Amino acid sequence: MDVESLMSFTPDVRRRTEGLVFLALFALTIPAANWLIQHAGTTCVPHGPCLVPVLPGLSAPSGVLMVGVALVLRDLVQRRLGVAVSALSVLIGALLSAFLAPPALVLASAAAFLVSEMADLAVYTPLARRRMVTAVIASGVVGLVVDSLLFLWLAFGSLDFLAGQVVGKAWMVLLSIPFVLWLRRRDERLGLAAA
Repeated sequence: MDVESLMSFTPDVRRRTEGLVFLALFALTIPAANWLIQHAGTTCVPHGPCLVPVLPGLSAPSGVLMVGVALVLRDLVQRRLGVAVSALSVLIGALLSAFLAPPALVLASAAAFLVSEMADLAVYTPLARRRMVTAVIASGVVGLVVDSLLFLWLAFGSLDFLAGQVVGKAWMVLLSIPFVLWLRRRDERLGLAAA
């Protein structure tokens, strides 16, 4: 599908199409995070996660990159497809996470994903109609802290990487802000209302 075809869609069709794209990307962040934490990083800890630097002297499990993106994509799914689809996608994501993670990470990954995304949803929903960018930032911060605490404790029985997890996910949320601002302005210009 080319850009001109997408431009000719009615606002409802465009909103649903973009929502489905955000939903697919959101679903892909789950296996990507689980793969990264096991296979990609500047250092891989024996019987632990692969790590990436998030600040000088501060590292985090590499899955933080995708989890930070997931927090923003879940908000965009809600904006395009509604609260019910967004909540259902969180439940499906938790199930996917459980099936795709190795046994040692199944409980940690699924539980952290489910709880953090529901916390993200609870914060984003009341703020989104009035202040989309504020909603994305606030819900992202809540989601990334909850996810970091729960995942690290359940997966490794330690909060050793907590600061790195929070910083790594925060970087991904912050990097998304220009796109969210552009999307909000474009939505206003096109008269594209949230679901």
